[in-house]
Amino acid sequence: MQKQLEKTIIDDAILVRQSQHGDSVAMGRLITKYQDRIYNAILKICGNRDDAAELTQDTFVKFIEKVNTFEGKSAFYTWLFRIAVNMALNFCKRRGTVPMQSLQAPAGPGSGGAAVQLGASLADAGAADPAVLAQDAEIGEIVLGALAKLEENHRVVVVLRDIEGMSYSEIAETLGIEIGTMKSRLSRARASLREILEALQ
Repeated sequence: MQKQLEKTIIDDAILVRQSQHGDSVAMGRLITKYQDRIYNAILKICGNRDDAAELTQDTFVKFIEKVNTFEGKSAFYTWLFRIAVNMALNFCKRRGTVPMQSLQAPAGPGSGGAAVQLGASLADAGAADPAVLAQDAEIGEIVLGALAKLEENHRVVVVLRDIEGMSYSEIAETLGIEIGTMKSRLSRARASLREILEALQ
């Protein structure tokens, strides 16, 4: 796992250097590599598929415009996620609310059990990873609906940590906050998410 991460960082660094020299093929490879992760993260922050698609496109336009400012002080994907998260949060602030009608958890008879399963995962550190659980379509819809009810700063840390699997230091760097602040925010966010899920049971 560590070797794979190191290889990814090295591969990204090579592609970034090539991109900084105007290599459009290298830029395309970075976009292809990260577009799904960026889209999924933005979707869970802003809650609308059309908006997420547009913001993802805007993120990569910004990447192309700003790639020469990347100095390699952090991993490339951390830098890219910072752009994406800032765009998503600014969009949410301009819009004021997070409409989730099309993404609300189904109110059918099975949704309570899925909420119980996800709630147990958040409550038990040894349980299945929420990112794995979220691959289930029904649970994925419940995750999106529950995330929409969190405050923006809580929603972002849950997405970056529990869905994207970023480390504490990477999240703190992405959001420009101290690690202690990030941990405290994540703890409160998970507690709020558990309460929301318990209400669905």
